[in-house]
Amino acid sequence: MHKNDLIQQLSLQSHPEGGYYSEIYRSGMMIETDRVGQQRSAMTSIYYLLTDDSPIDYFHINKSDIMHYFHLGSPVTYFLIPPDGTLQKCKLGLDLTKGEVPQLLVPGGYWKAAVLEEGEFGLLGEGVAPGFDFRDMKLGKDEDFRQQFPHIWDQLVPYIKSGY
Repeated sequence: MHKNDLIQQLSLQSHPEGGYYSEIYRSGMMIETDRVGQQRSAMTSIYYLLTDDSPIDYFHINKSDIMHYFHLGSPVTYFLIPPDGTLQKCKLGLDLTKGEVPQLLVPGGYWKAAVLEEGEFGLLGEGVAPGFDFRDMKLGKDEDFRQQFPHIWDQLVPYIKSGY
């Protein structure tokens, strides 16, 4: 299978963070939150694809917890920054002997980025609870990262969407 086949068969479209996505589930059950608009679906799920021509999921932060699942292709490296400002790395994939993990929880309030370092594509799934809403997501900006994380700036800069 090739990336273009996946994009077509899964009806994927470009995502503002980078890569491609398609929402495949949105719970009809609504829950109250303390967020803008307050109500959110209890859960949402998407397919998410990074490709060799769109290999970066740029740094962003979500208010909801997100469970990432590896489905197919090459492993994807995640860069996480929890509220304490440390940098963590984790590889999502199926080769447990190389330290890869098949699923990864990224708690709400963590900055995250991901990169496909090799191969044609990496296909993932994401489950979000409470459900994803673009009002709950913020893309990272150069000046914010330079000020907040000067000690790791050099490691972060390739994964910050410039001009945003």
